[in-house]
Amino acid sequence: MYDDGKTVFITGASSGIGKATAKIFARRGWNVVAGMRQPRAEKELVEDDRLKLMPIDVQDTVSIRGAVAEAVALFGSIDVWVNNAGYGAFGPLEAGSQAQIQRQFDVNVFGLIECVHAIAPHFRSNRHGVLINVSSAGGLALL
Repeated sequence: MYDDGKTVFITGASSGIGKATAKIFARRGWNVVAGMRQPRAEKELVEDDRLKLMPIDVQDTVSIRGAVAEAVALFGSIDVWVNNAGYGAFGPLEAGSQAQIQRQFDVNVFGLIECVHAIAPHFRSNRHGVLINVSSAGGLALL
């Protein structure tokens, strides 16, 4: 099955669910933008005409907006945005440092919101777009 012309942008594509999602969309013929903080370090995903590794740090608004603009310039449009980037600080809340807790919110909450702020105008102007937010079962854990 090929979806010529469709483009998906995936944050957090350097490992786990993000990398697997990039591979699935690429196999199905989509244009794939695999967003990650350090694309030069990526060894498994290989760029070609339809798969691009792109730097994005969801803690940096300029990085996010630049990645959206670059992806649109490359493929003409983004049809699906997958907010997959995440950070997990594990353990009891009282054991977490202020920096760990702040980073968790900066990546998992505020980073996701900044990505939505960046892609929503594009979706609105195109009158279509799908936004997928990946989360963790850790958010359901009880203390």
